[in-house]
This record gives sequence, C-alpha cells and structure tokens, in this order.
Amino acid sequence: MRYRRVYQPGARYFFTVVTENRCPLLIEHIDRLRESFRLCVNRHPFEIEAIVVLPDHVHTLWRLPDGDINFSMRWMVIKRHFSTGLPRGVIGSSKAKKREKGIWQRRFWEHMIRDEEDWRRHVDYIHYNPVKHGYASKPEDWEYGSYQQAVRKGWYEAGVAIDVETLVLDFE
Repeated sequence: MRYRRVYQPGARYFFTVVTENRCPLLIEHIDRLRESFRLCVNRHPFEIEAIVVLPDHVHTLWRLPDGDINFSMRWMVIKRHFSTGLPRGVIGSSKAKKREKGIWQRRFWEHMIRDEEDWRRHVDYIHYNPVKHGYASKPEDWEYGSYQQAVRKGWYEAGVAIDVETLVLDFE
C-alpha cells in the first residue's frame, strides 16, 4: 500500500502519532519525550503551535519553516530518540528485521491545515482531547499539553469552555 502525503513548504500540519498496540507509556516517559522534541527542534527547526500528549498517542500542530517540507524526517528523529534506551515492545519479525523496537506504530496521521478555520478546529481538538478520552474534566486540568500556553497567547479566554460542536474533524 502506498501512502500519499501532501508536502507544502512552510505549511502547517496536524499529526496524530500512536504507540504500538496503544501501549500507555508516553506519560510514564514524558521527560524522554520532551527531550526528543527539543532535540529535533534544535537540529531541524519547526514551530509547535499546539500539542497534547496522552498515555498512548500524541496530537500536535506544527508549522514548518519556509521552504521546508520534511516532517517525516522530524518524526523519525523524535521516535528514534524517544525509543533509544527503552525496552523492546512485543514485535513481529517484520519489525525485527528493520531493527524497530515495537514502541511506535510505523506510520502517523497527517493533515495539512487549509485555512484559519481548519487551524482553529484542530487546535481545539488537540486541547479538548484529554477530556474526550476521560483523562481530565476540562482542558486546563491536563498538564501534558499546550492549553495553558494557548490561554497566555490569548487563543482562549481562561475558564471559557471549548465549543465541542466544532470538534468533528475529517478523519472521525
């Protein structure tokens, strides 16, 4: 199967990246994950406009630098650095042959942001996700995301609920 990705220099992208078999290990190793993102941003600059980390997956919205399209390489760097030093998951022979550890699903979901309305819907989706999955009663209660930074930037008014009616995205 061939996966088609849209590559647009300097674009904004929404991503969902999931652990293998939805293994809930990301919060347990949150410092390693943060370090992996910092390493990647330092080596291959990009802007993280919004992010949320749940036990078994990450949603994030990035803006790539002008002229740059290589988000796949960035995910490779983040996944590889995070996985280094962690024990192997249960892996099949296909992954073993490729020296994969079985910590991440091979691929990721990517969506190029089309306009400001699309951007807003995805930012809201990211910040509401811990509530959707039952990890928090409101976005500000979840410490593993960028909601509080978004409030400081003026994207949300403190204490005002996200309009859940706008959260239905294309892939749901």
